[in-house]
Amino acid sequence: MINVVVLGSTGSVGESTLDVLARHPDRFRLVAIGANRNAAKLAEQIRRWRPAYAALADEGAARELTGMLGTSVPETRILAGESALVEIAALREADCVMAAIVGGAGLRSTLAAARAGKRLLLANKESLVMAGPLLMEAVRSAGAVLLPIDSEHNAIFQCLPPNARVGSAPPGVRRVLLTASGGPFRDWTREALETATPEAACAHPNWVMGRKISVDSATLMNKGLELIEACLLFGLPPEQIEVIVHPQSIVHSAVEYLDGSVLAQLGSPDMRTPIAHALAWPERIASGVDFLDLVRTARLDFRAPDHDKFRCLALAQAAARAGGLAPAILNAANEVAVQAFLDRRLNFLEIAAVIEAVVARCAGGVVGSLEDVLAADMESRQLARERIYGSRVVIDATKSESARGAHP
Repeated sequence: MINVVVLGSTGSVGESTLDVLARHPDRFRLVAIGANRNAAKLAEQIRRWRPAYAALADEGAARELTGMLGTSVPETRILAGESALVEIAALREADCVMAAIVGGAGLRSTLAAARAGKRLLLANKESLVMAGPLLMEAVRSAGAVLLPIDSEHNAIFQCLPPNARVGSAPPGVRRVLLTASGGPFRDWTREALETATPEAACAHPNWVMGRKISVDSATLMNKGLELIEACLLFGLPPEQIEVIVHPQSIVHSAVEYLDGSVLAQLGSPDMRTPIAHALAWPERIASGVDFLDLVRTARLDFRAPDHDKFRCLALAQAAARAGGLAPAILNAANEVAVQAFLDRRLNFLEIAAVIEAVVARCAGGVVGSLEDVLAADMESRQLARERIYGSRVVIDATKSESARGAHP
């Protein structure tokens, strides 16, 4: 029996993970779940699963959760605060940790799972983007097993040679083809993008995702962050990773070898496929996903991304080339700008403008420690808020963002 912890259980990836676990009760046991502040949904999950531990980063929400449950689930211990997520990530009895907290809020708990030597199922791409060298070193030092959950990176992993190791350049690989759906605005004109609404940005044509990730997909920042992540996961420079737009989201990514062969992983656009793959690796288990019908799919289209219309991708590629703290700076500015767009304080095209301005002002540097990363993250967020809200309302904007939390 494999004991599983799900961080970010109330989000879309977390719920998909619970769905896969429910299909294999003889194989997996859920020992802990954690989220930011969604007390109502976490209460439902506690009643359904009755795990040994449940954690909420928001202490007020944790008190609300305790009131909701009363004495109805005495076997579940409720923990509160960011340290609670770190605690359940490193539980001695846990074998496998799903890191599905969105944004920088997931960094500490993801690092804790790696340092505890767990099988780490990484859906929190920001942990690699912000502190990739630290996370990869933690994985190596503790003997943890890191398996990528993003559909693209999981696809690449499946297409690599059997002897390939995460963090090392795979033998015989010429380049990686990272596919992007293009999001809901892939066919919009630049003029139309000026009036794009949060509702339109979150209406992804293929995937069901949270609001922040949906906006990242619409700007193509999601693909830029994935490029940075792929460099670290597969030991490749940015020049060996090409982003291509594939509207059908059937080819999840591909690997081109020196002999001219291209191996691709295909499947329905459903996160339960990579989740099931990573949970059971190197075996295969049922995921509940509809099987792919290539005849009904009929066609697969590919095209180059429009870097002028979607500036976020170019900014992420530049951060990947710069390395060091540049990706952390990029990520923090993006999180603040995306939230401002969702709050209708920025228009869609201004997201990239804010990020570009912040990246130009931050000094960067090397990733020497977690404190370096967190300091760069804080500076970038402050500069982004000043750019958006003005210095007189920075404190209020910070409070508002903190109250909402960075993940479901």
